Amino acid sequence: MTEPGEGVPARVPPRHARAGGFGARLLVPDAIGRLGFTAPVPPAAVPMPAVSPPDARVDLSALGPLAGFASAAGVTDLFVNGEAGLWVDAGRGLVREPGWDRGETAVRELAVRLIALGGRHIDEASPCVDVRLSDGIRVHAVLPPVSSTGTLLSIRLPRAERPNLAALAAAGLCGTGEPARLLVDRLRSAVSDRENLLITGAAGSGKTTLLAALLGEAPPGERIVAIEDVAELRVDHPHFVALESRQPNLEGAGRIGLDSLLREALRMRPDRLVLGECRGAEIRELLAALNTGHDGGAGTLHANSLRDVPARLEALGALAGMSAEAVARQAVSAIGLVLHLERRGGRRRLAQVGRFVLDEAERLGTVTAGGGAGAGPGAGADTVPQRAIT
Repeated sequence: MTEPGEGVPARVPPRHARAGGFGARLLVPDAIGRLGFTAPVPPAAVPMPAVSPPDARVDLSALGPLAGFASAAGVTDLFVNGEAGLWVDAGRGLVREPGWDRGETAVRELAVRLIALGGRHIDEASPCVDVRLSDGIRVHAVLPPVSSTGTLLSIRLPRAERPNLAALAAAGLCGTGEPARLLVDRLRSAVSDRENLLITGAAGSGKTTLLAALLGEAPPGERIVAIEDVAELRVDHPHFVALESRQPNLEGAGRIGLDSLLREALRMRPDRLVLGECRGAEIRELLAALNTGHDGGAGTLHANSLRDVPARLEALGALAGMSAEAVARQAVSAIGLVLHLERRGGRRRLAQVGRFVLDEAERLGTVTAGGGAGAGPGAGADTVPQRAIT
């Protein structure tokens, strides 16, 4: 006999039912227990794990049957590819977990429950959903038929430790020896001199980690206001506040986009304005803000190399109705330093340091900037004649 509610997706309250939308505690049907979830345990009753998790302060019980894999040391990402298996990244690249065995039905139910815990709903009408669970766990899910290989789950775990710039340098982010020391000094100078920074790189290259470390170098008396699509920044700074975008609810209402949040942030008297990731028309508001006295700001951008950054900015500017020439002039004026990160063999490094210039056709280009390791000429850096901006 079918139990009441079995096989029926849980009804999720509208995202605006609670301020902020994310992190709302929802009552989920009995299927949670069937999938291996456990109720939250008071902190005092949590037993000491046999293996220290990557973030001892993160409650992984929300991940249900994935919690055991997520608690292993060094784990940053988990990927479930339908019934094909589970892959885990613990800093040495993706490794398949032989102990994971779930069919497509179980994986789909898991995806539905995780998305519901984040305050959203996923089904055939909305098959691609991204949410943030409590403690900053980020979950992205895709259902068939959009996914031709079964239900897909991509989970990113936050880091409890907030590495500062010195710790990142010691881990080899800036290279080794005297060039690395010079590069760290250059980065610290960029923060203290209130240069606007753009950090670029592929997904998982460490953009958010470096951004948080640089913001942590800001004087404690400065007010930092960050805008993010999904909150990921963890900044060791006494006056750091963050705004998070909100997706529309089931009725299609309540959406708050990055462009709207950026305008709200400007009313909060920020000493430093940060856009977690430039991905759309909000680039217009960001460039305008950085060109009107809001120095010391920063943002991140997906790009394959330093050379590709101008084309990415032009594409985003086009979404906002900006011409390539307008993007070029505003970017040259607004952004003082471009930091490009790479990840190879499981190691992240600051591969190139550059800045924007105008070429003879008044198009945006990049040149490498001085400062030590990673700042010299490299593959992907443009060498273009520089022009004075009039």
